[in-house]
Amino acid sequence: MGERIFIRLLGAVTAELHRGLAAEQVDLGPARQQTTLAILAAAVARPVPMSQMIAGIWGEDAPRNAEQSVYTYIAGLRRAFEPGRGRREPSRVLAGTPAGYVLRVEPAQVDALLFAERIEEARRVQRAGDDPQAVRLLDEALAMWRGTALSGLSGPFAETERDRLEQLRLAALELRAESLLRLGRHRDIVEELRHLTRRNPLRERVRELLMTALFRSGSPAEALQVYEEGRVLLAEELGLSPGEGLRRCHEMVLRADAAPAPSAPAPHETPHQLPRPLAEFVGRSAEISRLTEWLAPGDATSPSPLVIITGPPGVGKSALAAHVAHLAMDRFPDGQLYVNCRGATPELPALTPLEVLGRFLRALGVPPGAVPADLDEAAAAWRSRLHDRRVLTVLDDAADLAQIRPLLSASLGNTLLVTSRETMSWGEDAVQLELARMSPAESATMLANLAGANRISADAGETARLVRLCDGLPLALRIAGARLAGRPDWSVSTLASRLSDERTRLHELAAGDLAVRSSLAASHTALERGSRPVDRLAARMLSLLGLLHVPEMTAEVAGALAGVTSGEAEAALERLVDAHLLDRAGPGRYQLHDLVRLFAGELRPRDWRGPLIRALSYYAASARLASHVSDPHRTQLAAPVDAVPHEVRTADEAKAWLRDEEAVLTAAAVQAMDSPDDTIARLGVNLVFGLLWRQERAFHIAEMKELNTLALRVSERLGDEAGAMVAHDHIANALRLTGRTDEAVSHLRSSLELARRLGDAFGEMRALGNVANAYNSGERYEEMLPWAERQLALATSIGASVGVRYALLMIGLSHLGTGRPEKAVKVLREALAEAERAGDASNEGQIRLVLGEAHLDLDDPEQALRYLLRARELFETSGYRIGRVRCLIRLSQAYRMLKDPDRALSYVEEALADGGGLGHAVWERRLEEERAAVEEERGAIEAGPCP
Repeated sequence: MGERIFIRLLGAVTAELHRGLAAEQVDLGPARQQTTLAILAAAVARPVPMSQMIAGIWGEDAPRNAEQSVYTYIAGLRRAFEPGRGRREPSRVLAGTPAGYVLRVEPAQVDALLFAERIEEARRVQRAGDDPQAVRLLDEALAMWRGTALSGLSGPFAETERDRLEQLRLAALELRAESLLRLGRHRDIVEELRHLTRRNPLRERVRELLMTALFRSGSPAEALQVYEEGRVLLAEELGLSPGEGLRRCHEMVLRADAAPAPSAPAPHETPHQLPRPLAEFVGRSAEISRLTEWLAPGDATSPSPLVIITGPPGVGKSALAAHVAHLAMDRFPDGQLYVNCRGATPELPALTPLEVLGRFLRALGVPPGAVPADLDEAAAAWRSRLHDRRVLTVLDDAADLAQIRPLLSASLGNTLLVTSRETMSWGEDAVQLELARMSPAESATMLANLAGANRISADAGETARLVRLCDGLPLALRIAGARLAGRPDWSVSTLASRLSDERTRLHELAAGDLAVRSSLAASHTALERGSRPVDRLAARMLSLLGLLHVPEMTAEVAGALAGVTSGEAEAALERLVDAHLLDRAGPGRYQLHDLVRLFAGELRPRDWRGPLIRALSYYAASARLASHVSDPHRTQLAAPVDAVPHEVRTADEAKAWLRDEEAVLTAAAVQAMDSPDDTIARLGVNLVFGLLWRQERAFHIAEMKELNTLALRVSERLGDEAGAMVAHDHIANALRLTGRTDEAVSHLRSSLELARRLGDAFGEMRALGNVANAYNSGERYEEMLPWAERQLALATSIGASVGVRYALLMIGLSHLGTGRPEKAVKVLREALAEAERAGDASNEGQIRLVLGEAHLDLDDPEQALRYLLRARELFETSGYRIGRVRCLIRLSQAYRMLKDPDRALSYVEEALADGGGLGHAVWERRLEEERAAVEEERGAIEAGPCP
């Protein structure tokens, strides 16, 4: 259709829909809907998970119905951008994926991204010496701003992104000023820089540029005054002295008054010590671009005296450093120095700073006998040798800051390029790149370079599997490529199959002197030998983390594993993060990459059983407590566990914890139930039962069936009839919700038999009600009535008020399904009174929903709305998704009866945005029928009366 969207964030958030030469402004709706678009636009072409959307819009103040609100915003944006899209037609602009929502536009269609691209392009041409073109590009970029970015929006994302964009705008203004200064236009920008300095009084770079412009314009006294004002402000506001750049600028102005012309430099040795770069180096284009920019020789505008590359073992830090150092050689004409500092070489001690300085001074021409034996004297001699020179010094595999600090030169034009497994916090003089694992495409290219392109491309699926098994780690990929190259008879599938066995994967990832295991072991050994208690606890913690096969972990479960406080555990986890043996997965959450996890598994201590039981007990106790706090009226089916649980005080906190931890708890339960150890397996079953509330409310039916099937198998193996009874009950619930009524009833009969054998009247009562509900879901309303009546009789006799309420609800549903709505209303009002007396909001929502349905059958949509709107609020509070979808369908029907199909459509769209019928056969069909009915009525209204 030739339509093109353009989104503007550099001012008020707006969007235009371009059709040919015409442009139409898009109505983006309320502020939070605009924030939703801004979040998607900033991540263009990448999926944004629901949790990230909620955090960006509300942060910690998210309402109970946050997910539902986001669904509404998404539906609103889809209508705004694609007003003519049919209900069955997928959105071309805003797609839903398993990983989140994706805005399908190009970066050039978002002004903020286009702005950033222009700045990067300006940097490139500026480095190439084309300052006039850089100024033109930066003027174009700055002209895109229409006021304050994301004007009028609030919330965590808007505030953070607004600050980030403002910093980017300031960087663009600084770049423009640098180019104008080099073009001799210093007088043209004095006023602009004065204004920028007033707006950003603590930004030292702007103050440096203003001083330079004033000095070159013949106002050195004013330049010195600008420095003094900055010095005083930094001291008073931040307690800091001026940075090196500002101090150098100050010295430049002072030297211009009286400094003699420098004498010709004495001849020096010119060392060339860089190691040979890898011939098969691939990828890392973004990292290379950043590093080469930082390695530009220091001058009055952009010095980078210290460049640090950090990352996990085997990620390719040394190879990248050697590669970029060779690319930058011509920028350091006075030499390139290199040393392996041996920071992670277990068999050799790390080099001392004095040893490193001695090597370098000798390389620079100092006679061996003249090299100082004192560290301070050697450092002073080093700085003297580097004065007025441009030298690149590579410190590979540095142990820590203490090892490199004496080598940092104050002389302009010299750079230290450091690689380390440790995260280093240096300060303003340093720039740091954290090297991540390689992308799948880069990984495949590396394998093709090593083993042959035809061989790697012959089976894309097996190549992708091999890349996954190598965990994106260049060391592992190099080993895999070398093994394939040395075995022409092996296919990619052969090696992938050998690596797929986790028990031998680290053994397979070895070739010659290269081995993933030894690379990881070096980091672990360094921690074991560390001088601080936290180092040794971190080394022990790594061996314990391998016991749990979960996607993420927190300090609380780590503390349970190690038998320490969560504060001590957090310190150890953060130490592992600094050593790049553990990754942060979010605030307070951590994860092991696959190869590190396998290595940690090899470190399993002899007393592994106790730590694992403590961790699983923590999970089981926490899940049980959170389920109870989420809905105190539901019966707790998980047994009590002797462990300190995660503390949750409110229902909202409990629901949020269960939502965040569901994948972790599921993985822990599966691991435990697979164990031959009876105690561990029983904890796994207990975990499954603690998860039931969350899975039912979130409608995670496939997971519920799978986990309870495992729980049934384990309970039968352990002779645990009570556990088997509960598992049968919930397998039946999952089958009921997917339309498999007879299979559900079969499991419920087994549950009923076990309850009677155990003398468990409550379990028997629950099973009777669930048989009634199974027939209800299968629309077999006559068959459900006797089961509901039997439940009511038993619940009344044992005084189980929850059973009475549930049985009355089932009886009401039976009357409604058999065409007796008046009778249903009578019974349901009795059930509603019981639910309100008990304060059972979840049960009240279900009863109000059915009362609404009954009044629809009685042709009373106004009364139906009273019940349905309140039911919807209760479902949103409890998070009961299928109840919410049912309620939305009935609200649509009510508004159709009131001749308001547009309002009806909004409820259908909300139900579709929430996942349709969520896999429930009956409600999938009813939702589709309702959608068709609404569309038909809207079409009839738009067509008007027949002529």
